[in-house]
Amino acid sequence: MEVVQSWISQHKLASIGTVWAAAMGASLTYSRARTPLKPSLRLIHARMHAQALTLAVLSGAAAYHYYEKRAQENETNAK
Repeated sequence: MEVVQSWISQHKLASIGTVWAAAMGASLTYSRARTPLKPSLRLIHARMHAQALTLAVLSGAAAYHYYEKRAQENETNAK
């Protein structure tokens, strides 16, 4: 698990882009199987779902970065 955290920490934008692309694909697949919408509406809905998920991931990344930086500052102050 530490290896994955390290990679994500070093490649933040790539991991967020991967989440966005996966969300687009999953949403398009789900809407194609479940709803009788036109392809243009499916694409719009998939983009909205992917954007919402990306915002959630960005918020999580910002919180992680904040707490990581705060822990490093506390560690240096304790020395």
